[in-house]
Amino acid sequence: MVEARGVGKRFGRVWALRDVSLTVPRGVICGLLGVNGAGKSTLLRILAGVQRPTQGEVRIGGHRPGRVTKARVAFVPESDHLYRWMDVQDALNFTATFFEDFNHGRARELLRLMQLEPSSSISSLSRGFRARLKLVLALARDADLVLLDEPLSGIDPISRDRIVEGILRGYRPLRSTVLIATHLVGEVETMLDRVVFLHNGRVVLDEGAEALRAARGLSVEAIYREVLA
Repeated sequence: MVEARGVGKRFGRVWALRDVSLTVPRGVICGLLGVNGAGKSTLLRILAGVQRPTQGEVRIGGHRPGRVTKARVAFVPESDHLYRWMDVQDALNFTATFFEDFNHGRARELLRLMQLEPSSSISSLSRGFRARLKLVLALARDADLVLLDEPLSGIDPISRDRIVEGILRGYRPLRSTVLIATHLVGEVETMLDRVVFLHNGRVVLDEGAEALRAARGLSVEAIYREVLA
């Protein structure tokens, strides 16, 4: 589903990514794990077609990022992109106008799970509830690829639990691929099929989560701390 070959991204004299190569198959949940500044967000923006690599190439379902892939990719950035003057239902309707794959029935189910009222003003929502809404807008789509950039960062534990449950509820096994960029490894470890560790813009480990735990006799979080210490 996702292929990156020799991808590098430079901002001025600073390389955010260097020679990143990876393959993520369809139908898995993959953790893109690393500390802040490791290059996770930059890689997701490239996969989403928001930025272009300085070198190397990316394919999403065999296509270069562009109009074709944007119609099949749901991207949730870490930044808050919601319009505060809208209410929750406005945000759903607004998103549906841009994406033909928006599933209103699934959106209603996810709203109930996330304890979000359609009539609630976005300006009145806490950061945790805005994070829940961002996830609903992404997972309500029948997208082939869902890119989540730090979906648990800076929010309360209860919202974290709801978001993890929402990811699992919205995930379509064997059909959709979910790529979660985070440094909160312990919060997402149990849902991951595959893990990719990024450090200083480079891939330092890329392996199946279960195989990695079996080989090292440690949790993914413990391995993360060991490798990136």
